[in-house]
Amino acid sequence: MIIQRVVLNSRPGKNGVPVAENFRLEQSTIADTIQAGQVRVKTLYLSVDPYMRCRMNEDTGSDYLQPWQLSEVADGGGVGVVEESKHDNFVKGDFVTSFTWPWQTVAILDGSLLQKLVPQLVNGRLSYFLGAAGITGLTALLGIREKGHVAACANQTMVVSGAAGACGSLAGQIGRLEGCSRVVGIAGTDEKCSILVQEMGFDAAINYKKGDVAKQLRELCPGGVDVYFDNVGGDISDTVISQMNQNSHIILCGQISQYNKDVPYPPPLPPDTEKIQKERNITRERFLVLNYMDKQEACVLQLCQWIQEGKLKVRT
Repeated sequence: MIIQRVVLNSRPGKNGVPVAENFRLEQSTIADTIQAGQVRVKTLYLSVDPYMRCRMNEDTGSDYLQPWQLSEVADGGGVGVVEESKHDNFVKGDFVTSFTWPWQTVAILDGSLLQKLVPQLVNGRLSYFLGAAGITGLTALLGIREKGHVAACANQTMVVSGAAGACGSLAGQIGRLEGCSRVVGIAGTDEKCSILVQEMGFDAAINYKKGDVAKQLRELCPGGVDVYFDNVGGDISDTVISQMNQNSHIILCGQISQYNKDVPYPPPLPPDTEKIQKERNITRERFLVLNYMDKQEACVLQLCQWIQEGKLKVRT
């Protein structure tokens, strides 16, 4: 059977910016028959995520991320439909997902690596299982619950950087649902800021490319910042940390501004920022959603319930 697939064509280098030419679309073939325990699937959705930048390097800098190999098919989170099955758990027509889905139109996969999906949980929006009801939503929810120390009625202010992204846009809404009284987002365009406030229920949003971010933060968070959901790192995070309260918490989700640089993860803070962190006893611990898989099922059901109730707005 002839298929199309996307392979890694070249590496951008640890300090390089990825370009389209780092990938190659090519034709390939897969077997016409499947073996016992295997499932043939047609790809419906693929998720492209920030962590994949690390997988473009020969050394990902992480023990849980394997590098993509040159001229080999890329992979990541995916959703598809079963076309043929020789695995007891699946029949033709089932919708399935995997965290190691190859970037190709049709694939033969080991059935033990697949998880069956229930479309009704997300009102039929299968792509949500890669976002709001998948690893992205779990990262936002578990990050807030495990590292944010959000408490209802505590009158906490949360700031989210990268707030219009897949994870950030959910994190702000979840922060509110979990009990934050004020949520402020930071994004890169006026349109994104407008969506955050008008659609996602953020109290306010700052376009970091316009005006004085520190001044706007002081105006929008007069009581300081209690919880910071950090997706970006760098100068933006230094500015937020400078306005955080005593015994406040940083949810260290990502450091996108640093991913095209050869630095350790998490990147060290500048001396002045590190001094503030220590003096104010601000927690800043990296967290990995994969370490909380025992809570996955309950959290996915919570996310799906919020989606069904219209409490969690999702943009793809």
